[in-house]
Amino acid sequence: MRIAIVRLSALGDIIQTMIVVQFIKKKYPQSTIDWVVDKKFSELVKLNNLIDNVIEVRLSEIKSSKNLFYLIKSLSELRKISKYDFVIDTQGLLKSAIISKLIPSVNTIGFDRKSARESLAAFFYSNSFNIPYEINVVERYCSLISQALGFNITKNHLLNKETIFQIQKNKKSSERIVSIIVGASFDSKVYPIENYRLIIEKLDSKFICLWGDDSEFKLANKLSEISSKVFVPEKTTIAELIKIISSSSLVIGGDTGPTHLAWALNIPSITLFGPTPGYRNMYETEINFKLESDSKVNSKKINKDDFSIADISPKDILRLANQLLKV
Repeated sequence: MRIAIVRLSALGDIIQTMIVVQFIKKKYPQSTIDWVVDKKFSELVKLNNLIDNVIEVRLSEIKSSKNLFYLIKSLSELRKISKYDFVIDTQGLLKSAIISKLIPSVNTIGFDRKSARESLAAFFYSNSFNIPYEINVVERYCSLISQALGFNITKNHLLNKETIFQIQKNKKSSERIVSIIVGASFDSKVYPIENYRLIIEKLDSKFICLWGDDSEFKLANKLSEISSKVFVPEKTTIAELIKIISSSSLVIGGDTGPTHLAWALNIPSITLFGPTPGYRNMYETEINFKLESDSKVNSKKINKDDFSIADISPKDILRLANQLLKV
């Protein structure tokens, strides 16, 4: 059986979707699973050794160049791919649905018009399923795959999942290492540096402050100036990021890709939610906790001016951190 999963972006969403691959391989060990992704994130997908082939779509590059001819040429290349038994669009956007439709397939699967992020996407599927947009994203992806391929992914499967990357870890340090994720895709998802300072002061650990762009690098350096317990690494590749997180004792950060990566690697984590819905965006386990502000969040209309993440008490984070670190 040949299967193509379409999930173009972004980092955290790809990580959370990728959990389905291990369950498909266990049920259908002879299956071929390919992944369709924006070239910007292809390095991430290539690190999953259960994925047979990665099909890159240069949407980010085309958007930047605004080259219509290049867009048409790139999309036409999709029609030349060998036919699949199933192409499954886990994103539910118009662009991902069109890409899914262009890829030759016996079955093109996605969310129905009531549950897709963009309702017009459902027009391009040969078969669609109603899986409410508001439910937990991991359960949503697993439900779509389950119904499309005819098997069940249970809560027990998720709680006993394997890590999504088989990668050589850094040698475990005798010291406890807490990785802090200082950035996110927009400012109101970022936990304040001053609050992190209070956590660093009270927690008996070494800290690695992970960053992704220049503004996050400045925030990381502020923390390193506050405390000698904080180390700021050079800019990391995806593979290096995975190694750091997989060698951490605990990861703390907002609703962003690297924090979700800890969940996918079965590393203890605390994910902080202000303007985004924690009940939807994170699947909790015995070692992966969330803390949410009191803000009322609409999962389909995120308020980027909601900075309520700052209201989450450092004391609550310390309580969970000490629990996870078994102090």
